Amino acid sequence: MNEVRKILTAVRDGTMDVEDALQKLKLQPFEDLGYAKVDLHRKVRQGTAEVIYGAGKTPEQIIGITNNMQKNGQKTILITRLSAESAAIIQKALPLEYHKSAGIGIIGSLPPADGIGKILVMTGGTSDIPVAEEAALTAEALGNEVVRLYDVGVAGIHRLLSHMELIMSASVIIAIAGMEGALASVVGGLADCPIIAVPTSVGYGAAFQGLAALLSMLNSCASGVGVVNIDNGFGAGYLAAMINHMEAKA
Repeated sequence: MNEVRKILTAVRDGTMDVEDALQKLKLQPFEDLGYAKVDLHRKVRQGTAEVIYGAGKTPEQIIGITNNMQKNGQKTILITRLSAESAAIIQKALPLEYHKSAGIGIIGSLPPADGIGKILVMTGGTSDIPVAEEAALTAEALGNEVVRLYDVGVAGIHRLLSHMELIMSASVIIAIAGMEGALASVVGGLADCPIIAVPTSVGYGAAFQGLAALLSMLNSCASGVGVVNIDNGFGAGYLAAMINHMEAKA
């Protein structure tokens, strides 16, 4: 309920009048476009506005949803799993910044970083970077300072250990790896913050498109390691953003 608290604080401080506050709180919960019901109340309810899942949607549908969000005051719009072909069509109608390797589209400027600390996104190998970029860009679009640390897997563990100061300064770490997924356990034994493990579908035959890494991460002997689904960079970035914006509740 951070957004509600901000509204009430603004009224108390005199930077927002009562009528404007009422208008924000009375927003229609959703708008029915026929092909989509756009959740307009999510930012007030959860502190983060709705994100558009691009896969399976036509460019025209994405443009329509985006226009509706903008009409209702959303300044930063995040589109995930967006194909290059759809992005090219959307860019003719909207100022879309497209990140091809991550399949991420962003419309509007990134918000200022206002989390409690830094989110560290790290990968076991270079092949994991597309998933890592999905996580990093998601976290940045949700108002976080993100630090990237790529290709520091356990096959050359000295690469990881040379960044201990960076690891210990993070408030949340997203550890992304394929193969046997060992990075999450190793980092979990070094860091003093929550670890979000992301298994990737990188690996040879017996990796089973990421299932081996998923099971390894779920069975991690390190405490404080949580796991999201295979290749789910968005889910990891979103969860890290929530953790990085936690506050004590009365």
